[in-house]
Amino acid sequence: MSHFRFKAKKQTGEIYSAERDAADRYDLYRLIREGGDEMIAAEEKKITKFHTLISLGKGKRGIKTIEKINFARNLGSMLEAGLPLSRALSVLERQAKKKGLKIVLADIIAEIDKGNTFADSLARHSKIFSPLFISMVHAGEQSGTLAQSLKAVSTQMDSAHALERRIRGALMYPAVIIIAMIIVAILMFIFVIPVLMKTFTELNVKLPATTQFILDVSNIIRHQGLWVILGVVIVATLFTWWSRKVSGKKVIHGFLLKIPVIGSLVQEVNAARTARTLSSLLTSGVNVVESITITSAVVQNVHFRAVLDKAQEAIKRGDLMSKIFAEAHTLYPVFFAEMMSVGEETGKMSEMLLGVATYYENDVDQKTKDMSTVIEPFLMILIGGAVGFFAIAMISPMYSLVNAI
Repeated sequence: MSHFRFKAKKQTGEIYSAERDAADRYDLYRLIREGGDEMIAAEEKKITKFHTLISLGKGKRGIKTIEKINFARNLGSMLEAGLPLSRALSVLERQAKKKGLKIVLADIIAEIDKGNTFADSLARHSKIFSPLFISMVHAGEQSGTLAQSLKAVSTQMDSAHALERRIRGALMYPAVIIIAMIIVAILMFIFVIPVLMKTFTELNVKLPATTQFILDVSNIIRHQGLWVILGVVIVATLFTWWSRKVSGKKVIHGFLLKIPVIGSLVQEVNAARTARTLSSLLTSGVNVVESITITSAVVQNVHFRAVLDKAQEAIKRGDLMSKIFAEAHTLYPVFFAEMMSVGEETGKMSEMLLGVATYYENDVDQKTKDMSTVIEPFLMILIGGAVGFFAIAMISPMYSLVNAI
């Protein structure tokens, strides 16, 4: 495979320059013609294996979820319109504005030109394209419904991305307020408190416990600040390391489920993700066992993942999948198992799961809006309490000073 720098002319008459991999010059000319353009000049660019690996490495970073959604949706539309796969990919490569995506698409096109399948070409970039994406493409290629599979995976990814955005948006406001409060408090402890404390100390005023507490915290931050930062970094590092282990995930994920309001939100988010992923895979023709395996990788909470693993074993034994979900009613809602049972009886599992996913996604959307409404007064109470505590701590010594006078 050689790397070429070339100049070509579009059907509109626009001349452009680009780079691309091809077997030789003749193969490059063929690829450009298939894309509907006319080659003007081409120059082979010597590139070492090391540089090839570097280029592919660059392609693995900076590709956002929305880019992958648009890629799947646009490619599905082109295939549905009758364009050959290689030509459709070539068009998308030329249209790609981000260099990372352009590099990845060029490599996929080169692999397909070698005779590899589209799914195998995507699998070379497993850090970019998830097992869900690759499996649905593979099923679409096998069944001859690649366009429909690509549209299904784009819809699935879009729904999951929208769900994440809604949750992130609901948590953004309180996070900003809390961070602002912490910054203001640190500045007060460093610059304001020492000035007031110096005055009280010079006047020999007896300090109340609340005032003394604030003074001690201020002294620690001012004189032991570096040690405090180091301690926080060490604790955060250890917590991050522990949270990535199975034991840590079990504790943290279980704790999240027990928090009021948050617990039910986590439950419904995982139920929606499970239902939509399974529905998308089954619609694309992926077998049930493989669908559950992929869904288990998509679901992040280890407790929900354990239920999916049990369901997979149940299917292998010939048991009903809905029975396992019904037994796990503390995790998956009863409605989830009931709809799955109806799907098993009627043979319309994918349709039933799609309805479940839509229901819980809408419910999560409403709950995140409600949560934003509830969080605002809670934050006001928290801010008021902090300001009140600080005010009392500062005013109390003044009363002592007045009494002394």
